[in-house]
Amino acid sequence: MDVSAYIEKAALQSVGADVVEKAGTFLVQIHQALSASTADTDIAWQYNVPELGEGGSCSLFGQLAAEPYDLLQTLGGNKAEVLSLMNAVTRITAFYRQNSQSDWFGIYQARQVKEGRALVKLAYFGAPSRAEFPLTPEFAAMSNNSSVGLSGRGRIIHDVQAYVAGGGEYYTCDPKVNAEACLPVLASDGRVLGIIDAETFRQNLYQNDELALLLAVCVALSSIL
Repeated sequence: MDVSAYIEKAALQSVGADVVEKAGTFLVQIHQALSASTADTDIAWQYNVPELGEGGSCSLFGQLAAEPYDLLQTLGGNKAEVLSLMNAVTRITAFYRQNSQSDWFGIYQARQVKEGRALVKLAYFGAPSRAEFPLTPEFAAMSNNSSVGLSGRGRIIHDVQAYVAGGGEYYTCDPKVNAEACLPVLASDGRVLGIIDAETFRQNLYQNDELALLLAVCVALSSIL
């Protein structure tokens, strides 16, 4: 899948030609990063997560669960295909971190888990955050991640406070977040393979080069997730 095809499938048609061109440049750089030796990739198989509120519907900001999330168990063990997946998403996360001004970023894969189908966070940087987002209409009503994971349509919020004031539902992981870009990772036939989620403490960040980088990451992940 190329960048233009991805933009059409993800319902992001307002993206300008300059952003598409820059995304293509980033995509080449990502592939170069992925082709480098994987010997030094530091994979995080466990990570801290917030305590969940009553019913598990929300994260209690600043309160960590007693036990870290065991990603290795969720993925079914340290098999060759799991190691390949985690090497790739860890490297892409590192590339994104080096080239973006985001304060938080995560890559999620759509998977079957014990409670049902969900988005599972494979790699990220930033503050501890929820590990799984249920892929259900009920959860999608309050979560951008789940909504994008179900619909396959990207969502960019340039001003979170204005979005909420206008009636938009928003799952708050960190109250300092002022803008968010949540984009689907899509197969060539349009199936949702996962999502990426980027957050920042400033408004209006996800435009121009920042948007181009996000698009490139999604296209790169389409052959990985």
